[in-house]
Amino acid sequence: MDLGTAPLFDLSAPVADEAVEPAPVTRSQELLAEIRDRRAVISEQEIATVRAVAEWAGEHVVADEGDASTITERGFDTGLPVAGPGAPLISDFAVMELSALLGRSLDAGRSYVGQVVELAYRLPTTWARVLEGRVPVWKALRIAESTRTLPADAAGFVDRQLAPIAHGVSWAQIDRLVEEALVRYDPAAAEEKRRDAQETRHVDIDLDRVGFDGTAEVTATLDIADALDLETAVARRAKLLGQLGCEDSLDVRRAVALGEIARHDLALDLQIVDPDTGETTHTAPGRRVELIVHLNDTSDHTADGAVGRFANTRTPISPEQIKEWMGTPGTSVLVRPVIDLNGHQPVDSYEIPDRIRRQVTLADHHCTYPYCTRPAERCDLDHNIPHTQGGPTCRCNLNPKCRGHHRYKTSGLATCRVLSPGTYLWTLPSGLYLVDPTGTYDLTPRPGTTQPTEPPTDPADPPDE
Repeated sequence: MDLGTAPLFDLSAPVADEAVEPAPVTRSQELLAEIRDRRAVISEQEIATVRAVAEWAGEHVVADEGDASTITERGFDTGLPVAGPGAPLISDFAVMELSALLGRSLDAGRSYVGQVVELAYRLPTTWARVLEGRVPVWKALRIAESTRTLPADAAGFVDRQLAPIAHGVSWAQIDRLVEEALVRYDPAAAEEKRRDAQETRHVDIDLDRVGFDGTAEVTATLDIADALDLETAVARRAKLLGQLGCEDSLDVRRAVALGEIARHDLALDLQIVDPDTGETTHTAPGRRVELIVHLNDTSDHTADGAVGRFANTRTPISPEQIKEWMGTPGTSVLVRPVIDLNGHQPVDSYEIPDRIRRQVTLADHHCTYPYCTRPAERCDLDHNIPHTQGGPTCRCNLNPKCRGHHRYKTSGLATCRVLSPGTYLWTLPSGLYLVDPTGTYDLTPRPGTTQPTEPPTDPADPPDE
């Protein structure tokens, strides 16, 4: 057989007079076509949205660089440097309003606006390809986030190199290109970054996602010598636990070992001498885990009717876990007075007593501005009706607001009305928002609807007679 002259594939066209029955369209194929069409619509809407945000940002540029966001006095707007050098400053209050409209927290809103401004003003070639639909919006915003710390000429280098291939490159390639741009155009900053790398060492204990099982994630970046020492200590203690009869797996024994190392350190009676006074102070030994048991008025106040909650994370905790902790040697128990979260005990002074502050932060877990998630412990406690205008220092008139949203409300551009403890009605230039313990609700009328003349009432309030 002569393989050298034999065709590899028969690509001849079908005979014209042969009728070919079209294959039936399956339901799966119909759904795939529908999904493709919907994705095209979503892509068009995303492009239209970032185009509108870029134009909106241009309407709120603060031209004077002296008004950069360094003024923190209440009631003053500032220009926010949301993007890299050379990009315009954007009004901080305007970003707050847009964040509420987008349903984002203040930090997330600032980050999003910064990405769009970075993309539109410092990455013009990539921006043009986004508007043409050649680069996905989500990927372009991620690229913009990585270039925000670069000098202007370095960002331009990344833009020129990356724009034609941005749709197909990996994150590792993007990171390497950004690193090259920094070294090429700002070697001094690159060297400083290299020196500062040692300062990025950290230990993170994630207490935000603690569940009923009572476990937490721990991640760390250590100096290699410290990491080797920790590995040796954990491995040795885990091995010892096994030799002493612990039947848990090696992974569990290693986790227990790390906790034991921590408890042994806390048990040390370390002496610290004040260099100024010469006075010797001592660290408090033992574990300091704060637990709060919430009881409602309808429960029988027995162990079965109580709900244990971790004060640090506001998550439920197993009663058996509590018993185990209480039985750990060296543990001390602190009993606090019961706090009625709905109680009213106003004081005459402007200063907020610790008992009222604790009551407010336990009742309102975060900033009460629409969509803001800043923990209440890190917020200002604002007199919703100013104290100088007769507003009481009491739970009914105090609510947490992060510093930025506190300034925004103080400026008068935004108003907050307390409908009931824990339920707030915000009026912003862009619309009306209801914030209650279940979340934020946008009450702004849409085109074709009627503007409400009265704010909504709390469901618990009886109707007027």
